Amino acid sequence: MDTAPHPAGNTGTHLAITPSILYFGTPVVLLSTENADGTFNLAPISSAWALGQVVVLGLGRQGQTGANLAVRPELVINLPEPGHWAAVERLGELTGRPAAAGHGPRRARYEPDKFAAAGFRAQASHTVRPPRVAECPIQLEARAARVGADAAGDFLIVEARVLKVHADPCLVVPGTQHIEPAAWSPLIYNFRHYFGLGPELGHSGVSETPSRSAVASVR
Repeated sequence: MDTAPHPAGNTGTHLAITPSILYFGTPVVLLSTENADGTFNLAPISSAWALGQVVVLGLGRQGQTGANLAVRPELVINLPEPGHWAAVERLGELTGRPAAAGHGPRRARYEPDKFAAAGFRAQASHTVRPPRVAECPIQLEARAARVGADAAGDFLIVEARVLKVHADPCLVVPGTQHIEPAAWSPLIYNFRHYFGLGPELGHSGVSETPSRSAVASVR
């Protein structure tokens, strides 16, 4: 019998499993939206992908972000980098919607100023009312063109058309409009653990697979 170790995905056999979540690795984004009173909400999400100039976002149905976009479609899609993972985790414990406080797996705490609570600075946008996150090296000003329920009815799917892109000059190939891939390392949320383009950085407070790294999750 062959007892030699095999690389992942090359064993020739598979296990049929039922994982509780399917976050198989997508960039974290921070969404800034406008509240009804003219203040602004900031929320982390881990389901985002781009198609041309449209970014598709997956949101919880009970959050303030979805409620905001249903009536005020302007937003900013801010892309944090790996060093921001602890601030992102702090945001995940907060809600901008008073009615949602105490609910969810973390029993989120209501926080009206989530920028300050996470240690981020608001930066004025050019084409939309919600501000950008100054610390994020890539920021996409956008407008939600469609907001609707997902196929299971558990989440919201938002299709947002990008209006303007801001990038740290260090990430732009000189003389072009292109991001230099070797210079850009997104913050990845992989099965509720945080990664950059390298070793694990930490894990979410709701992870069901505790980190094996020496870095503990920030509470």
